This record gives sequence, structure tokens and C-alpha cells, in this order.
Amino acid sequence: MNLRNKLFTAFVVLIIVPVCILGVVTYIVSSHSIEEKYSRQTEYSLKSISYSIGTVLRQMDNVTDNGIATSVFHMALAAKDPSKQDLNEEQLSLNNSQRNFRNLLYNHPAISYAFLYNLRGAVVSVFTKENFKTMPFEDFKKQPLYQEVMDLNGVPKWIAPHEYPVLTGTEPVFTQIRLVKELSYFKNIGILVVQIKNWDIESIFRNLSPTQNMQSTQFMLVNDDGLILYDPNKTLEGKRISSVMKKAVHFGSGYQSFKTDFDNEKSIVSIYHMEDYSWNVVAVTSWASLSKETLVFAQWFIGITLLCLLAAITFNMVFMRRITGSIGVIVRFMRKVEGGDFNVQVEDRGKDELHILAKGFNDLVGQINSLFKQIKTEQKQKTEAELRVLQAQIKPHFLFNTLESINVLAIQNEGVKVSEMVHRLGNILRISIQDKEEIPLDQEIEHLRSYLEIQKFRFDDLFDYELDIPPELGRRSVLKLTLQPLVENCIQHGFEGIGYKGHIHVSCWTDRGRFILQVQDNGIGMSPEQLRKFVYMKTDKEEESGRNKVEDRHINEERRGLGVRSVADRIRIHYGEYYGLFICSSLLTGTIIQCVLPDAEWRDKNDP
Repeated sequence: MNLRNKLFTAFVVLIIVPVCILGVVTYIVSSHSIEEKYSRQTEYSLKSISYSIGTVLRQMDNVTDNGIATSVFHMALAAKDPSKQDLNEEQLSLNNSQRNFRNLLYNHPAISYAFLYNLRGAVVSVFTKENFKTMPFEDFKKQPLYQEVMDLNGVPKWIAPHEYPVLTGTEPVFTQIRLVKELSYFKNIGILVVQIKNWDIESIFRNLSPTQNMQSTQFMLVNDDGLILYDPNKTLEGKRISSVMKKAVHFGSGYQSFKTDFDNEKSIVSIYHMEDYSWNVVAVTSWASLSKETLVFAQWFIGITLLCLLAAITFNMVFMRRITGSIGVIVRFMRKVEGGDFNVQVEDRGKDELHILAKGFNDLVGQINSLFKQIKTEQKQKTEAELRVLQAQIKPHFLFNTLESINVLAIQNEGVKVSEMVHRLGNILRISIQDKEEIPLDQEIEHLRSYLEIQKFRFDDLFDYELDIPPELGRRSVLKLTLQPLVENCIQHGFEGIGYKGHIHVSCWTDRGRFILQVQDNGIGMSPEQLRKFVYMKTDKEEESGRNKVEDRHINEERRGLGVRSVADRIRIHYGEYYGLFICSSLLTGTIIQCVLPDAEWRDKNDP
């Protein structure tokens, strides 16, 4: 992953992702806060609704209490023929208080229906109800409600709509049922059934809501069995709340509020259990209406996050492209420096940190280039010094052997041979003392021929030689004193102790950029063990540890002679590691030494 993608990823991971997490957490906390705030407000509202409903019902309790206290219901139940009693005719015989209460009962605006069950089995009608027939007392006694009323012993029992439709009808009205006693000796004489109109109840549900902004709140009255008793919208009355609410709920005392699906819509359901009644006031509010502010916040947050992401992309494309582009240029130039190009320079613009980085890179490359040139110069001087040392080692060695041969001939009074050898030695010294490191191959061959003739004078019957040099290769440049040490090695070691006449064959040719000089003899050759001693390899361990090269060289001189080693070292130092000597030999078959040099003319022809 490149730097630009890393920075963009870091921006997203370290900024965008935390912002998103913060937004999600804030949304959750805000939603929870709204839910709690709504729950508290709804609790107060449901308590208020519950109290208002209780007030309406208690007012009716007071009305019926007064009726019992003034013996209005007692007198009706005590009539000889209650079913035919005309209450209007008896009104003149009632005292003043009875008449006032009787007027209040008839004129009370909330009462829509009332009748009395005489425990003797008769029914006394106070108000009649259209299209509704009162349940016979014998049937009523079979209902569980009858026993419940008797157990209350005069305390009013309120029935909500749809709880006992066979007794109260199907209209959405509330019904009070209570036991009537004779006050003088508290004897049970009848049961009073009074229905009130739902004007006050509807006004309570219509006028009260948790907040002014919560127009989607729906209020209901539900009994402890989950039956919806009253719905101002008239859509859910008579249904089980479990049929429209996903979450199962246990109705009990106190207040509870939770979030669930109600009528296929995410809603908050709040329930308050009414004291002294087996009813629950339920408020259902759509979560969408409550979370409008949160949704607005979420929309703003998403918009801001997208803007931040767009800004990050813009920053990545505009500013980071410049930064990473400049760094990329420096990296490319660094790779050029790794490849050996120390002349590169990065264009530094501006005055920021990138300018400082580019300037520092240029200064560093400049210093490396200067140090490299210095090291290269020092290495060249060292190489030249090593070559001079090798040449200085070859010259005394050769002169010593030649002078020794001339001395032997002089002792033998071979004047002609001495003269010829001195002449050949002069030719050799004339070439050797030239200040040139490389000479044409013709001069190197002339130098070799002079040496071979000197050795022929010295060892007349030991060997003969053949120089197979194409004339067109005579202008090729070679290191001087290259062939003579190799031929000397053949004479001194290859022909040692042989019983036949030795033969030396010197040839040369070119092969795809290489100039090859070959010296071949028919001497005793070398065994594989002896041949391995000629292997030259300079290991890294030797370079690092700095082993004593003089000691190694002394060992190699004893094994294969100074001349061959010197030629190999000179070629390697002068031309590089890819050039040098290659020796092929076996016992009793002779030895072949190839000297591989670069062909400068071939390279010139093939250079573009």
C-alpha cells in the first residue's frame, strides 16, 4: 500500500470512523433520552387521566350514595307491585329531601339508564333503554358478577364498555352496579344498575395529551385481561390488545413504558394501572413522531459526514498527491542512485518540508558522488601500484634466469650463442622498459620469440615451438609480459623429466567480444589435485577479515610459480573479474592455458 492510500485510510479510520461511532452513540443516547423524557411526561398525563376518570366515577358514586341514604331505592323496592309502580304519582307523598333527590336523579345529565333488581326477583325500572331488554334476575344470579357485587357489600362496582354486554348493552358507556341495603337494619334488599353517558370520559381523553407536539398519541382504556374497553377513535374497541401489539405485557400495579410494534408501527406504549379499578390507561405514541428531532440530527450528521469524506477525498487528490508525488520522485531518484547514477538532482520547489527533503537528498547525493570519485581515484592508484609491484616481481625473476643461462654458455665458451642471447635479451629489455601498460600483440609476440630463442639456446634439444598468430590480430592490445610467464611455466614445469621432445604451440583468436590467447604444450601435465591448486578465488570472508595476502601468495608461489599467478592477478586487476586465466590439464597429455581478454574492437563495432 502506497503512502497516499495509507494516509487516506488513516483519515477514514482515525477520523471518519470515530465520528460515525460518535454519531451512532449520540443517536442512541438521544433516542433513549427522548424515550425517557416522553415516559416521564406520559406518566404524569396518564395519572391525570386516571384521576379525572376516577373523579367522574366517584361523583356518580356520591349520587347513588345519596339515593340510598334518602331511601329512594328502598321505597321503590318496597312497593307491593314494583313492576307497575308509578313513581310520578307517589312523588307528592315523599318528603322534601326525597323529592329533591328524586329530581336530581331524573335531572342528572350523565345518567342514561338505571334499574333495580329486587332480591325477591322483580325488576324496578328507573329509566328505560331503547332496543335493550333487561336481563332477568334469575339469569343475573348465575353470572360471576352477581357474586362479586354481593361480596363488595354495597361498594360500587364499575363495569366498562364491552366487559358485560349481556348486562349493560353494546354502547360505549360505563355502568355502576351496587348492592342496596335497608339502612335501619342493614338488610340486603336489591341491586342498583346505573349507566352514565360517556361525555365526560370522552372530554378527558380528547383534551389531555402528553405534549402539544405529540398529535399521533392514541389513548385507550384496557382491563387487566387485555381487552380494549374504550378507544376514542372507535377502531380498537372490543379487541384484545395482544392482537395489535407485538410484545406481550403483564398488566399490574404502577406504571410501565416500553418500545414495541403497535398496529405494525414502531411505537412507545405507556401503561398506568388505575387505583381501585381493574383498568389500565394506555397511551400509544408513534416513534416516528417522537424521533423527528433525532432524525433531523441524523440527517445533519450524515450530511456532515459525507462532506468530511468528500473533503478527505479532495485533500487526498489535491494535497496528498503533491506530497506523495514529491516523495515518489525522490524514491525514484534514490533507485537511480542505487543503480550507480550519482549525478541525479531532484527539483526542489517551495519552502516547506518537501523542499528541505529534496535539498537534503541532493546534498547527500552530491557528497556520495564526491566520496565515490575519491574512492575510485584511490582504487585506481592502488591498482596501478599493485601492477607495478607485479611487474617489478616479473622482471628480476626473468633477468635472473636469463643471466644464469648466459653465464652457463660463457663458461662453455659458446661465444656465438652468448652474442645471440645478449641480442635477444636486449630486445626483451627494450620492450620491458617501455612505460606503457598495454602494447600491441605483435610486440608481445616479438618479446615472446626472443625469450623462446634464449631458452632454445639454453635447452637446444628440450623443446620446439610454434607461433600461430593471424596477422589481422597483431594490432590487438594486450598487457605486456603476458605470454612469456606462461611459456616459462611450460618449460620449467611441463617439460621437467620428459623422455621426448616437448612442443609449445601459441595461438590466438576472437570470440564474441573476447580476445583469447592460448598456450598449449605436450608436457607431463597435472593431476586433478595439482590442478585444483591453480584455482584462484577471493572470498568475501578474506575481504572482510583482511587475511594476510603475502602468506597466501607465498604458498601459491611454491605450488605453481610466481609467473602464472602474476599474470592472472594483472589481468583480473586491469580488466575485471570476468577475465583471467583458464587452465585445462591431465597427466601425461599436456596442459592448455587460455588467457581471456576483452576485445575492444568488437565492443566498438557493437556499441549503438
